[in-house]
Amino acid sequence: MLRQSTLPVIRLGFVRLSGIAALGFAFLIVMGNVILVPAGLPRTGADPDAVDAFFSTQGDLVGIGSVLTPAAWALATLFGAGAVRALWRSERARNEAWSLLGFAGLLLQNAAFAAVVAIRLALASTAAGGRDASAQLWALHDALFTLNGTFLALALVGLSVGGRHAGLVRPWHHAVGLVSAALLFSSATLTPVVVDRTGPLGLLGLAGWLLWVAWVVAYGIVLIRLDRNPRHHEAARQAQGNPL
Repeated sequence: MLRQSTLPVIRLGFVRLSGIAALGFAFLIVMGNVILVPAGLPRTGADPDAVDAFFSTQGDLVGIGSVLTPAAWALATLFGAGAVRALWRSERARNEAWSLLGFAGLLLQNAAFAAVVAIRLALASTAAGGRDASAQLWALHDALFTLNGTFLALALVGLSVGGRHAGLVRPWHHAVGLVSAALLFSSATLTPVVVDRTGPLGLLGLAGWLLWVAWVVAYGIVLIRLDRNPRHHEAARQAQGNPL
C-alpha cells in the first residue's frame, strides 16, 4: 500500500519538473536573442557584406550565445517528455497521439536549430580567420532557420490539440498555439521568398516565434500546477495512471 501511494507523487514530480524545464527553455531562447540581436545579428535575407561584418566583429559573442543552446535543447526535450506523460493515458483511451506529434516537432526543431547554431559558429570561425563568410553558407542558415517553423508548428499543434482534448489547456492557450503554428508554418512555406530578401514577410515568423515563447511559458505553468489546479483534476488522475 505504501508503494502504491507514493508512486503518483513521483510521477507528478516528473511532470512538474518538465514544466520547470519549459520555463527554463523559454528563458534560454529569449536570452540567446537578447545577446545576439542587439549586437546586430543579421536578419534573414541580409546582404552578405552585413553578414561578414557581423561575424568578423562579433565572433566571441556568437560563441557565448551558443553556450546556452545545448541546455535549451535538453530542457525542450524534457518538457516534451513531461507533456507526453501528462497526456498519454487519456490519448490512448481516445485512440489519439497528438502529444507524440508535438514531441516529434520538439525533437525535430532541436535538430534543425543545432544545424543553425553550427553554421553560425562556422561563420564566426571563418571570419575570425580573415576569410570571408560564405554567402552560400548564410543562405543555408536562413533556409534552415525559416524552415524550422514547420517543426515548431508541429509541436504547437500536437501539444495544443492534445492538451485541449484532455482538458489540460484552456481555450485561449489552445488558440495561441494554433495561431502561432499558422504563422510559423506560413513563414516556412514562404521560405524561398523570405530568404531572398528582407521585408515584411519576415514578421510572420517573428510574430509566430513570440507567441511560441508565450505558449511554452503557459504550458510550463500548467504542468507545474497540474496536480494542484482544480480545473485539471481529471488530467492529474490520468497522469497518475500506468507507466508509458
